[in-house]
Order: sequence, then structure tokens, then C-alpha cells
Amino acid sequence: MKRGTGSSRMRYADKLEHQHELDLWGEYCGFLSLSPEKFNRIQERLMEEQIRVWSESGLGQRILKGKKPRSIREFREMVPLTRYEDYADVLLNRRVDMLPAPPVIWLETTWEGGRHPVKTAPYTQDMIEALNNNMLAIVTLASSSEPNESLLRNGDRMLFGLAPLPYVTGLFPHVLEKEIDFRFLPPVRQANAMSFGQRNKEGFKMGLETGIDGFFGMTSVIAYMTEQFINSASGEKKGTSSGKMRRVSPRMALRFLKAKRTCEKEGRHMVPGDVFSLKTLVCAGTDTRCYKDFLGEAWGITPHEIFAGTEMSLLCTETNSHDGMVFFPDSCFPEFIPEEESLRSQRDPSYQPRTLLLSELQDGHDYELVITSLKGGAFARYRVGDMFRCVHLNGDSTTGLPLVQYVDRINNVIDIAGFTRITENSINDAIRLSRLPITSCTAAKEWEKGRRPYLHLYLEIDPESVDSAAVSVQVLREHLKVYFKFMDTDYDDLEKMLGIDPLRITVLKCGLFQHCREELGEDIPAINPGKYVINKLMSYGTIQRR
Repeated sequence: MKRGTGSSRMRYADKLEHQHELDLWGEYCGFLSLSPEKFNRIQERLMEEQIRVWSESGLGQRILKGKKPRSIREFREMVPLTRYEDYADVLLNRRVDMLPAPPVIWLETTWEGGRHPVKTAPYTQDMIEALNNNMLAIVTLASSSEPNESLLRNGDRMLFGLAPLPYVTGLFPHVLEKEIDFRFLPPVRQANAMSFGQRNKEGFKMGLETGIDGFFGMTSVIAYMTEQFINSASGEKKGTSSGKMRRVSPRMALRFLKAKRTCEKEGRHMVPGDVFSLKTLVCAGTDTRCYKDFLGEAWGITPHEIFAGTEMSLLCTETNSHDGMVFFPDSCFPEFIPEEESLRSQRDPSYQPRTLLLSELQDGHDYELVITSLKGGAFARYRVGDMFRCVHLNGDSTTGLPLVQYVDRINNVIDIAGFTRITENSINDAIRLSRLPITSCTAAKEWEKGRRPYLHLYLEIDPESVDSAAVSVQVLREHLKVYFKFMDTDYDDLEKMLGIDPLRITVLKCGLFQHCREELGEDIPAINPGKYVINKLMSYGTIQRR
């Protein structure tokens, strides 16, 4: 692995012009050629360095309670699994004196809407440099049809639909801007002055006018823009027609005309791939697996999935096979809680689940991710709240390293399109504030036509209110939507930015929750109770659904 050596003083754009002579692939993607043993040795070396600086910090000493681990094994034994609550007073108050190393930037992400608006995370200079290298590795992989052949060049028009700063993905265009002269749509400085929704709309409008060579975005955002293009091109969107889309350059107008003739001849709707020839399509987000096939068919290029988060930076990337994602060796030290242990700890918060190392995973099994930051980061054995599936422990034709697939958030959180994180607290607060006569409720994440996610509430209302027109499903939906939006601005963005109304409600017959509890011999989970429980509730009959 030759990252940051040799020709590292050259810009990435200059290296692209001489990529075969300089072995650009080896410099940025050489970690894919590592054996599992060498990968582990790199991780262990970085982890040993992190244990030393973290254990000596005020934050580390507070969690360790005076203990001093001298090895990774002792670290895993002495440090309990942590959550953001264990860091909140230090990180939210930006107590630099308590940290393992001085940060150069603080990033933010959503915590729990309504109760805890944001989480903050410090990034050291070494963490930023690792992110830079890993971002360039993604660019190289995602624009290569085969090793040693990156297709991107200076001047390529890049559409960027990921969350801006202070989210971690907001760093991506700043990294790329220093390394290659992309024409970002819209330009980075102009985009920084816009809301996320405005940026996406303006960027896609510019792309329609000038062309698009690459697209980086949240998968749900890319899917929404794709659907808007298809509807507009086919005339399904009110006020548009296939011949009146919007102002475009002569070159793009010719492309649209050729695509229109082809689609009319073949009797199908126009899709973006008929007009644009993307060199790269990079996507990230919790529901990526639901949209990938649709996006691949629409754009004529296989989406390249990555996984990143504010607390863990850039963590994973797909390889050229697109059979799964591989972990970067210098981002975090991962551990994994087996699914059954994760579920047990959700039912019993006092239970401390066991963790496995990357080399101990089994194909086809799901695990909750636990990370320890490297390079002076703050988090130790931190439960991120995401589930991964091991798909190929021994790799595939592109790498000998383990390949994983992102599954979803942990079972007690409902994440819709990467925008909002709905918990039992969120639902209880919305019901309490609404003062609706709801007596029992459970919520599940479900998918419309297997692709578009939504929040489905199954509830009972007070028997005395059953026949009242004031508690119809429509009224329930409108009331609850108001309070979800009030508590969680990200929920509001789902409708404003993506046209998604994520709430469905089914009103069950009175007494069914209690009857189901007695039959099951246990309580019904408030979040994602499982298909068996949902089917059991539905088998008793419903009053209203919408």
C-alpha cells in the first residue's frame, strides 16, 4: 500500500495524466491488495497508537476510571461499550482540553430530533488527511472500469447531492476542489450559501443545461432527481412536456432530440442514461440497497456505494465488483455485535453484549457496528447504531479482504431515506403533544413497491372515540405530521425536498394489542416489532388504513 508516498506532492489531476507511469491505482487503492494479515497489522499498529493517546486524555481517563490498557485485548476488556451520552458534555461543549489530540474542525450530525438536536465530533489533522486519501481512493475506484484506469479529468462537471458542512460529507467537495478542477454544479462557494434543497435543484438544473460527468449524492436524493427527470421528460409532471423541458445548450439539445427519437421508436420513457454518459455515480445513505437497481437502469452505470458518518468519517467503499464494501484500514478500528446480542441489549440496556473482530465474522450474518476512532479521535468502542451484513469474509476477485453490506439502522431506530431518525421517544412525544386519543401504538419501517421507505404506525384509539369523525385516519395523519415536523426538521425535509410523505397509519380494532400481548406472552416492541407480530395484529382486523 503506497498511500501518500512517491508522487504525493502532485495534485490528483496531474497524476491522472500520468496514472499508468505513476501507478495511481497502487497509491490510492493498494489497500485492496493487502492480505487480511497485513490489513490487520496496519489496524493493530494504528490502534496501539490510539490506545496510548486516548488513555492518557481526560476523556479516556474518565471512561477508564484510572485503568491503563497496554494492549488491544486489554483495551477491549477495560473499555465498556459507549454511546454518545458518554461523550455529550465534553463534545457538545467542545472541551478541547479533554481530547486525545487537538481538533482542526468540528462536524455535526443529527442525534435525536426533539430531544437532542445535534451531535458534534472533533476531527484532527491526521483524521482529515486520512479522509482526503480515502476520498481520492473512492474517486479512483468509482471512475474505473478496471484497475489502473481512472476516467475522470479536469473540467468534468460534477453534481453533488450530499449533505453540506457541518456534516462530514460537506468536506468531500473541499477535498476534491484542492486535488482536481471539477466544475461543481453549482460551484462550491455558491453552493455553501444555499440550503441543501436549493443546491440540489440548482445543480440538477445546471446539469440539464450543460451536461453531467459525475454524480455524488445521497441515494434518496439521486432517486428523487431521477424520478423528476423521467416524469418531466415523459410529460407526466404537470405543466411539462417531452418537448418543453428547460433551456439547454445546443449540444445538450441535440442529445435530448436523439434520446427522444430513440425512446419513441422503442416505446418507452426517457431516462437520464439516454442523455448523460456518467463516468461515476457515487451514492451513500441508509436505503441505498432499495434504489441501486433502479438507479443503475436509469443512468446506465452501476452505482458505487460508500458508507460514511460524522463519528466514523469515511469508513467503507465498494470495489469494482460491487459485491460488497471493504473497510479502509486507517479510518476506524471496527468491532461487531452479533445481531442476537444487539437485540438482547436493546431489550435489556444493562446487558453488555460481546463483540467480534472483522476476521471473526460469518457470511450471511448481521452485526451492529462498534468503532474506535484512530489518529487522535474521541470515540472508543462506540455504538454507532448501524447494522452490517458480512457477505464475503474471504473477499472476491477484486480483494482478499472481508466484504460487507449496509443493512439499516439498529432495530429500535427508523431511518427514512437518510434524513430522519425516528425513535420510541419521537413517537411518544408526538402522540403526547397531539393529545389524540391513542391508547397503544407500534411503528415499523416498510417499503412502497420494495423501494420507497415509509413509517407505518399501527395503533388503537380509545373505544369511546372510535365512531368519532374527529379521529379519522386522515385527521390522525395530519395531526401527527405536524408534531413530527415540529420536533424534527429533517422529517420536514422529506416532504419539502424529496416529495415523500413518509407516514402511513392503520387503526386496529380496540383491545387487539392486549389480546396479542397475551397470545405472544410478551410485550409488543414500540419500534419494528417484526413481520410476525405485524401479521398477527393485522389478522385480527382493522378499522381504517391510509
